[in-house]
Amino acid sequence: MNKSEYSRRNFLKQAMLASAAAAVAPGLLMAKPKLAAANERVNLACIGIGNRGGEIIRDLYATGLANIVALCDVDMGAEHTLKTLQQFPDVPRFQDFRTMFDKMGNEIDAVSIGVPDHSHFPITMHAMALGKHVYVEKPLARTFQENELLIKAARKYRKVVTQMGNQGHSEANYFQFKAWENAGIIKDVTAITAHMNSPRRWHGWDPNIKSFPPAEPIPGTLDWDLWHSAIAEQHGYNKDFINGQWRCWYDFGMGALGDWGAHIIDTAHEFLDLGLPYEVDCTKATGHNDFFFPMSSTIVFKFPKRRGMPALDITWYDGVDNLPPIPEGYGVSGLDPNIPPPSTGELEPVKLNPGKIIYGKDLTFKGGSHGSTLSIIPEEKALDMASKLPVVPESPSNHFANFLKACKGEEKTRSPFEISGPLSQVFSLGVLSQQLHTKLEFDRKKKVITNNKMANELLVGPPPRKGWEQYYQV
Repeated sequence: MNKSEYSRRNFLKQAMLASAAAAVAPGLLMAKPKLAAANERVNLACIGIGNRGGEIIRDLYATGLANIVALCDVDMGAEHTLKTLQQFPDVPRFQDFRTMFDKMGNEIDAVSIGVPDHSHFPITMHAMALGKHVYVEKPLARTFQENELLIKAARKYRKVVTQMGNQGHSEANYFQFKAWENAGIIKDVTAITAHMNSPRRWHGWDPNIKSFPPAEPIPGTLDWDLWHSAIAEQHGYNKDFINGQWRCWYDFGMGALGDWGAHIIDTAHEFLDLGLPYEVDCTKATGHNDFFFPMSSTIVFKFPKRRGMPALDITWYDGVDNLPPIPEGYGVSGLDPNIPPPSTGELEPVKLNPGKIIYGKDLTFKGGSHGSTLSIIPEEKALDMASKLPVVPESPSNHFANFLKACKGEEKTRSPFEISGPLSQVFSLGVLSQQLHTKLEFDRKKKVITNNKMANELLVGPPPRKGWEQYYQV
């Protein structure tokens, strides 16, 4: 489908029709969530059980706070799902999340969602409407509008517990950034450099590609039609679409920014109250094409003055040969051992490890990714400031326990949709700027792109395929 044919007006018209679809499933509109009792485990259904989805399941189960009551995957029985199936051999199995909810809805308190980016949204909407608490891997959704609808759904289903899976948001960096900002150590920030310069899956692909890869035989374990989720335009199966390869393509994933942005920018976005940018400019896109992400990108996000804080730019760098400028006194770039490796193996050694540099009026900070803490640079300045730094509390729970304790009414989640939704919208805008390789001017109040009609239509994207329209109504 030619992107210029996408019509926001037509899609919104389609969405208006969804009320009729919703009427045939009144249970989606009436279910009430329940909190597990203090002495009970949370009954957890897991959607996406291989690769990262499997890791999420094991981390949630390791807390001792959950019973795994259902497993669901469109490729059930494939090699990458076997570890989870062997760990929970007697748990009911499903390929279609809708069938799972139909048959076991009354036995499920919460769900984990560890599927490709393009599938996050409909599964999450379905679960929330049924009153199920949701843990959704980052980024929250693929398009700006899907994120907007999830934010609205969280307000509507306000008793449903929500958590996005940027797990560093419950570790040391979260509590340090919060304490240092409250104490005025981090203040008057005008620029942030965010960088992820490790090799990506699509590096080495031919950027002169003219079409999607040719169709291959569909594995017998895989429901390829269901894998597409709400996407109306069907693609022929190819191994470069599955098992993490989906991250490479604009149609399915969010590239390096969507993958790592939520682990690098998250605390600054929340505690500096950034909200949405007024301008996003992809100033570099090496190997730009219409299908998959550039080999390297530089994207500048401009945020206005807010709450007594100065205007701020975040400049994002990805690509092995697209290193950001490094300030004097930066020192060594260490890799936090707590950062989990990708499903393809260990992180490869690079010149600069994933992280950020934060420029304030008086102080400059360097930090890593996930839960990595900040340090003041240069070292001499850090020594001068040592006695002035506030005590940073330890985390009472990791990200997985935080979610499950929230499902029991014992804590509040640290990355609920009201926080993680706008953060994910920043990434959606960044990806649009990458995809079109252009500057986007954004009206923060009206939430529209004012200088590019196609980009504004792509905030919403194409209409969902028939039978999936109901998820686009809140």
